[in-house]
Amino acid sequence: MSTTYQPKKRKRQKTHGFLVRSKTKGGRRTINRRRKNGRKRITP
Repeated sequence: MSTTYQPKKRKRQKTHGFLVRSKTKGGRRTINRRRKNGRKRITP
């Protein structure tokens, strides 16, 4: 079996980063929800 997860910082930021989340209504909701919960890190 081959390894499937090849982590790349750039790709991760482009898909789950703060700026991407901030763009959409749902993303902003996610950020606010995580802030309210007292998350140490809002986005990865």
